[in-house]
Amino acid sequence: MAAVGKLAFVVLLSLMVAIVPHTVQGAMTCQMVINSLTPCATYVTRGGPVPPSCCSGISSLYRSATTTTDRQTACKCLEQGVGMIPGLNLDAASTLPSKCGVNIPYKISPSTDCSKVQ
Repeated sequence: MAAVGKLAFVVLLSLMVAIVPHTVQGAMTCQMVINSLTPCATYVTRGGPVPPSCCSGISSLYRSATTTTDRQTACKCLEQGVGMIPGLNLDAASTLPSKCGVNIPYKISPSTDCSKVQ
């Protein structure tokens, strides 16, 4: 059953790539976001401990988003993904950065205005 949840997460994030442009005048892509956050699927849908690979992915994604455009692209990818993942615990998703020791400049939420992310 865990494999089905992970597969659904990956499929939905892949669909998100079709909705959000792959790049928005920067180096960040939705595929990078998907690759970085796939290890977080179990935690955001079923809870439990945050996998170390999830925190590694979040840290890597944070370091890769070096420009405002990169951060806005990552935000848009997250915003789209949050609304498409069945069983997503939004509270768990929004606390992931702090649990991994990463301070991102916006809240992970479908209502975040990514155009204001600096």
